[in-house]
Order: sequence, then C-alpha cells, then structure tokens
Amino acid sequence: MITIRDLSKRYDDNTVLNGINLDVPTHTVTAIIGPSGSGKTTLLRLIDLLEGPTSGEISFDGVGALTSEDARLEMRRRMVIVFQKPVVFSGSVYDNVSYGLKIRGQGRRDMREKVLHALETVDLSGYENRRARTLSWGEAQRVALARAMVIEPELLLLDEPTANLDPVSTARVEQLIARVIGELHTTVIMATHDMAQGQRLADQIAVLIGGEMLQVGNPGEIFNLPNSMQVAHFVGVENVLEGVIASKEQGLVNVSIGSHVIEGISDLEPGAEVSACIRPEEVILSLTQAPTSAGNTFYGTITSMVSTGPLVRVVIDCGFPLVALITTRSAQELELKRETRVCASFKATGVHIVKG
Repeated sequence: MITIRDLSKRYDDNTVLNGINLDVPTHTVTAIIGPSGSGKTTLLRLIDLLEGPTSGEISFDGVGALTSEDARLEMRRRMVIVFQKPVVFSGSVYDNVSYGLKIRGQGRRDMREKVLHALETVDLSGYENRRARTLSWGEAQRVALARAMVIEPELLLLDEPTANLDPVSTARVEQLIARVIGELHTTVIMATHDMAQGQRLADQIAVLIGGEMLQVGNPGEIFNLPNSMQVAHFVGVENVLEGVIASKEQGLVNVSIGSHVIEGISDLEPGAEVSACIRPEEVILSLTQAPTSAGNTFYGTITSMVSTGPLVRVVIDCGFPLVALITTRSAQELELKRETRVCASFKATGVHIVKG
C-alpha cells in the first residue's frame, strides 16, 4: 500500500530522518520501534502528509503523494492519525466521535448508527452524552480511536497509543486496536518504544534508531536475528560477546572470546571479527551438568539476581558475563542466590553471529 524511498527530513542543520526506505503491505500492521528521539513521530507525520520531507518519495498504491496538492488531499482522506496524547474537543463524546463524519457530510441517521457502533467497539457504550474532557486518559484514548475508526480509514497511524496508560488500560487498548484491525481490515502503522507490544500486534517491525532505518522484518527476524549491534542491544539481546571466528565446519563456527570458545551458526569465514548474540531466555541453568544437546556449556558463579514478576534475571560470571532469564519457580527449585555455582548452557542455534 505504501512505498517510502530515500525519505529524509531536516530542520535547519538537524537531520531527523536520513534515507528511510520502507514498504507497507495492504491489510498488515507495521510497528516502528526505536528509542525516544529516534524520529518515529516525525516519520508518521510525513506519512500522514502533515509535513513535507526534505527529500525522498512517498507513494500510496503506486501513486506519488507529493506530486500535487490534489494528490495530497486525496491521500489524506484515506488515512487518519491518533497521536500519543489523545486530542479531545469540547462537547460530548458523541460530538467528538462524529466529527469526521460531519466533515464528510454523513446523514444524521447513518451517523448515529456508526458512532454508537464505534463506541460499542471501544467499550464506551452509554458514554455518548458524557463531556469528553471529563474522561480519564485511557477513556480519552479510546474516544480518539473511535473517532478514527468511525470514518473507516484505509490507513490508521498510531503514535505511541499506550505510552501514558497503566497496564490494565494498555491491555484494553491493545485489544481494541486488534479488534479494529480485524473488523475494518485497516492497514496500520504504529510507532512504539514498547517492543513487546510490537511483537504482540505487528506483522512487520521496522527498527528506527538515530533517524536511520536499521532493519525491517517479521518479529522473529527482528528479535532473534538482529543484523547489527545497535539492533541487538535495542531489542534486548543482553549477551553480546565480541570475538573472532576461529574455525568453521558445515555451518558451525567456533568463536574465540578471550580464553573461551562459543559454538554458533554462521556463513562467515575464520578470522572474521564478530559478536555472538545470545538472548537471556536461551540460557539454561542447572546445578550440575546434565545430558543435553546444547553445544555450549560453561560453569560460573551468580553475581546478581533481580526478580521481575514471574521471571528472574540472573547474571553469571563465567570468565565473561552471561545473563540468563528463568522463571521464578525454577530459581526457587534450584535454590539460587548470589555466589551459587551453576552450569549455564545454550544451543549453537541460540547464538546469532553478527559481523563487526
């Protein structure tokens, strides 16, 4: 549906976006993830044609959106954006949700039917006569979603849709977004710094860091096969170990990391300087070495344990730092604590090799 080529945006001497390329298929959800200040909101504003790029092209269904003012207006009628801070107008909830339909000259009877259905979809039935500016933040966000979906846009742009919400409201809004996508078959582009949210909702994830699009792929590729150190660090690959490929045989490589060797899978040749990336959840802990198919086994001492609800983040000194993420139940059964001597193991398939 959308093709973006060599898109750049500068404000005076500040380059916010640099050479962005992105394809967005119809009826899919694309999540743009990246840290604060990476240019996510600017990219959404450019796609929504609220601003013009310094250079580059944006096409909708193969038609350039920047060729004329008529083309721009035609494209803008096909999409809607919901900002991070929900915008509500004075007046009732009904007035807010019906605003876009009034602009489009919708008949009163059809308008009421559509507005009430939209409010039902976002779990706000019975709120139509409430004053919009008396609502909670989460309710206001749902009104903004209803106002967006009621005009049945072909493209829905969401800027950090749950950034300021509590966990319960976040879960509810995510469910509503999924429902809107399912009912309207809308193409969605959402900017978020919540990587788990991207995994839950997106068909495609684009990693934007420092104004540059570093990687685009499905969630499995982004989180398990990062193509660079920057992406690996951002998506939570805490174990990034620098070394050199010492040997290679049938796709299996041995990476020398100081005095240690880690087995992984790579097409790179011996002598290449690499980083071995191991997600914490790939690391298995035990008190003694048990029979396992894991190609990597190291002994070490626990230096830190931090509980994060149902999971425990364990740091082990194996001669190099190694982070494991295990369940609280496993930690309790193993009676793990600081200074405990453990065996850490992980498979060669759990090691992603990145060049440089």
